[in-house]
Amino acid sequence: MAAPKSSSRGHPGRVLAFIGVVIVALYAIMFSTGDKTPRLGIDLAGGTSVTLTAKADQGRNGAVNKSNMQTAVEIIRQRVNAFGVSEAEVQTEGDRNIVISIPKGKNEKETAEQVGQTAKLFFRPVLEATPITPQGGTKLPLTPPSTPPASTPPTGAPSAGAPSASTPPATQSGKPQGRVIPNLKDASGAPTPPPSSPPASTPPATPPASTPPAGADANGITPELRAKYNNLDCTLPENRGLGPVPAPEDKPTVACSRDQGDGEEKYILGPVLIPGTDVASSKAQLPQNGSVGGWEVELKFTDAGTNKFTKITGDLAAGKYPTNRFAIDLDGVVVSAPSVKSEIPGGSAVISGNFTRSSAKDLENVLKYGALPLSFTKSDVTTVSASLGGDQLKGGLIAGAIGIVLVILYSLFYYRGLGLVSIASLAVSAALTYAIMCLLGRSIGFALNLPAVCGAIAAIGITVDSFIVYFERIRDEIREGRTLRPAVEKAWPRARRTILVSDAVSFLAAAVLYVVSVGKVQGFAFTLGLTTLLDVVVVFLFTKPLMTILAKRKFFADGHKWSGLDPEALGANQRQSYRSRRPRGRAAGVKEA
Repeated sequence: MAAPKSSSRGHPGRVLAFIGVVIVALYAIMFSTGDKTPRLGIDLAGGTSVTLTAKADQGRNGAVNKSNMQTAVEIIRQRVNAFGVSEAEVQTEGDRNIVISIPKGKNEKETAEQVGQTAKLFFRPVLEATPITPQGGTKLPLTPPSTPPASTPPTGAPSAGAPSASTPPATQSGKPQGRVIPNLKDASGAPTPPPSSPPASTPPATPPASTPPAGADANGITPELRAKYNNLDCTLPENRGLGPVPAPEDKPTVACSRDQGDGEEKYILGPVLIPGTDVASSKAQLPQNGSVGGWEVELKFTDAGTNKFTKITGDLAAGKYPTNRFAIDLDGVVVSAPSVKSEIPGGSAVISGNFTRSSAKDLENVLKYGALPLSFTKSDVTTVSASLGGDQLKGGLIAGAIGIVLVILYSLFYYRGLGLVSIASLAVSAALTYAIMCLLGRSIGFALNLPAVCGAIAAIGITVDSFIVYFERIRDEIREGRTLRPAVEKAWPRARRTILVSDAVSFLAAAVLYVVSVGKVQGFAFTLGLTTLLDVVVVFLFTKPLMTILAKRKFFADGHKWSGLDPEALGANQRQSYRSRRPRGRAAGVKEA
């Protein structure tokens, strides 16, 4: 039984039309999205480099070791990737430094700021909170002070009490502080509504169970802490970033909210209730199960954290602390300070409030990748110039252009007419590669760096090699006396097998290199693997169908001396060639001269 004809043999025109439609569609998407050029890496476009230096906390002199440094690198890399930043480099330098190189882009500044906050994450109770203004002035506190004022505020004056239970508390600027609600499910898997709100009247604050320090008030606030709180100027950048000395975990502290602006707060915070290492996962999301509202952040704790969270939320809701709020404290800066209405068992809750997608994603990243095994100081932040990379790119492109010209000249010299087929195939491969690289910058954050450019240039040899394998198989068939049309089809199965094996080896090498390497080397491996896959696509969907069509054209079919398929020039068996090319209808039995 005869083997079925391949689509390229039966309908080569349709196959060529298909790949043409694919190219047109890719470029239409490029222009519609505005992604007309590939996204460039830090060595080509510039960016920001942040150097973090590890330090040993008190009582942990042996903590700065290779294992903890590698763990920190992996967590920071995850935090960078969570911003959608690809091609960023996170690597150790010496025994104590981690260098993060972030390519220039829309998330460059935000990413540099967050990776610089080297992440000691804690949950602390809010003992007192006061709204601030950008000029450093203060407004009436959102939460009651440790000692209630003796006089009653006049009628119509703003209340100093806690926010209403029915309304999520938010700052006057509209930036989210949020509230925490349970994220529970019943036996059927359906969500259960949160417990009913507590009565409008708030029970008076009672002091924590622990005995306050000498000279402290009922909430454990010492005169020194009060003075430090009153003198805290949250308009200063150093009070909204990584502090030089971390606050003790077992003592109260003061802190500012991270984002500066009207309506933000400064806080007196109690000792740490839950460390960030007890957070299992977090997720920014829109309200689930048909609920209506803005963005929210789902929070889940580990088994150890679940027990702590259940107790703490119960204590906050029951009024065992001056407020019903806890602060998410990242390196001495409050990222969010949501309120709690009731005890939340199960270790799963949702923080809701005036979140935008960006602010919810930011809080998700802080909770998910917040806790590092070491403390760090941000020892250096520099802007990386793209001038050196631009010069290197220019040199690399010149070298690549020279290589392509030499390949074209050699193809035309050696293969003549067939050389035009290889040039057209290279052009199709280049068009597909360029379009896909442009689109991958938006979809997966792919950034083109110098090694990636080298990978694309190296792939030219792989692509040309596939054409050579096929052309030489065709010429071998012609040497054996076949005409061009059967030679094209007879040569394809053997050439196809060789091409697939060769490309499989190249792709496997690229895949292994991508997995085991980091940083810029991954760019080389990714580009090499991508162009290897495209080589298979081009050979199967362009080169083979084009050869099938050209085999019917007189210039190639008759073996013109400039076609590259001249039987005489190839040393073909002239007698077999003559017989195979005899016109049909010649009388049988006529002897050849």
